[in-house]
Amino acid sequence: MEKVEIWGGVECTIRRIGNEYSDQLVNSGHRTRIEDLDRFAELGIRKLRYPVLWEQVAPQSLDNPDWSWTDERLNRLRELGIEPIVTLLHHGSGPRYTALHKKNFVPGLARFARMVAERYPWVTHYTPVNEPLTTARFSGLYGIWYPHGLDDQTFVRIQLNHIRGIKEAMKAIREVTPGAQLIQTEDLGKTHCTPQLAAQAEYENNRRWLTFDLLCGRIDQQHPLWGYLRASGASEAELLELVDSPLPPDVLGINHYITSERFLDENHHYFPAHHLRQSEERVNYADVEAVRVRLVKLAGLHDLLLEAWERYRLPLASTEVHLDCTREEQMRWVQYAWEAANALKDKGVDMRAITIWSLLGAYDWNTLLTSEGAFYESGVFDLRGGWPRPTALFRMVKSLATTGQYEHPLLQSKGWWEREERFLYHHHCPTSKTT
Repeated sequence: MEKVEIWGGVECTIRRIGNEYSDQLVNSGHRTRIEDLDRFAELGIRKLRYPVLWEQVAPQSLDNPDWSWTDERLNRLRELGIEPIVTLLHHGSGPRYTALHKKNFVPGLARFARMVAERYPWVTHYTPVNEPLTTARFSGLYGIWYPHGLDDQTFVRIQLNHIRGIKEAMKAIREVTPGAQLIQTEDLGKTHCTPQLAAQAEYENNRRWLTFDLLCGRIDQQHPLWGYLRASGASEAELLELVDSPLPPDVLGINHYITSERFLDENHHYFPAHHLRQSEERVNYADVEAVRVRLVKLAGLHDLLLEAWERYRLPLASTEVHLDCTREEQMRWVQYAWEAANALKDKGVDMRAITIWSLLGAYDWNTLLTSEGAFYESGVFDLRGGWPRPTALFRMVKSLATTGQYEHPLLQSKGWWEREERFLYHHHCPTSKTT
């Protein structure tokens, strides 16, 4: 049977903390290295998640955009036969004249989207906002990124602005390019817990679908999050407008990392290195990577993708496949994602692709971008020598992209996430559960 495709991606976050911005493409040097695109083409990939970011093109005003960088890059991709999946906002909050929680965010994003479509009418795949739920949590609930909200009201307003922004952006784009497709990305994991935290885990396991449920018009009075959203500032009219006028994505882009599955435990003294959170019942608990806890049975990428398919019956792609680890483990992680995707395709799931994320690596994600240039993790290319050097992943990705197969002795061994050594936490708390 035909294999899924291999897509590529470039880590391109422009994040704001306080009044300071950081730009992954400046850190990686890609801002000034157009020849990177030729290196990507050598992999044989035919689709590339690529930035045309609001903050970069129109930092001062939408009346005065600068298209010089994007003109050069998108035209080169076109010459190389690589189809861009254009991202307009990637964990950003927009330029200084807007913000995720402000009223001018939605019309501003829609106007920018139309400008992009008019300038590049041949572009047919868009991600107007990357990982809306992740960004809304980090910016509105946990206070990490601008506007540093720490409450449900800010979180919900940001998330609704994201969804309305995506809808209005795609409406504007399709008025220019009627066949444009929405490739909507979101991180997908699962929350496991001790029995005492079952209610918190149930809330989080409902919340993980929030982006797709809102776009698909599923959040009505019967939805388990209806009461929470209404109590957190969402009006009945704006929620029902999404029910009456849904925008189902053309492809659900599932991003999944080794840290995406979580474990909640009120016995937080067993986890001294992790931040405490507090449940609605005012119970303090630790929120840790489930892969590190012996008692937890992970869902894993295959089953999480299958959950998404069974819930929505929409085409799927794994849109970020990346692991910060040794070269051998990075290769095993790609193999893990490749096998999961193709197993689902063989079962009749409309599984389109896996996406090799961070082709050039990434900076400072170990601190959720709160530091600047302090930590680098490589990808298909390693930048630590001052220029993009192909790693062992290069040959593997090229073979998968061009022939649909790759063999190497080290792939006969399980990844660390499937070996005994992964466990850091062995305490004997009550049996964990997944809601």
